[in-house]
Amino acid sequence: MVVLREFLKLLALASDEIVIGLLLLVVLPEFGVDLPLWAVAVIIGLLVLKDLLVAPFVLRGGLSARPKTGPESLIGRISLVAEDLNPEGLVKVDGELWSAECVNGTARKGEKVRIVAVNGAKVLVERPASRGSALSPRDG
Repeated sequence: MVVLREFLKLLALASDEIVIGLLLLVVLPEFGVDLPLWAVAVIIGLLVLKDLLVAPFVLRGGLSARPKTGPESLIGRISLVAEDLNPEGLVKVDGELWSAECVNGTARKGEKVRIVAVNGAKVLVERPASRGSALSPRDG
């Protein structure tokens, strides 16, 4: 699914080159307008250069990308309970202690929980649905 999504993003990026290429090489000659091949190559080259500059932004998620800094970047991360959450306590994220509240019950010291929200200096966390299900870090 991710591969298809990335392919569709690349196809969307290349769509202008495809349309302009067809226009310059197929449609305009039908109307008697013949451009030199070097001019077509320069135009397509400039469009490809534009895509090379824009592609990293688009492929990283564009405006919908998750923040990399600040408290909001914690959402989705896995943390370790440092002090029993009953429902409030402490969790450790990247070596830092955060005040936390477990939104779906309690969690014991040493358990892994997922951060679902940030409320000021407090993180809201949840335990996995069942004790047997494992949490894996999303990105860090």
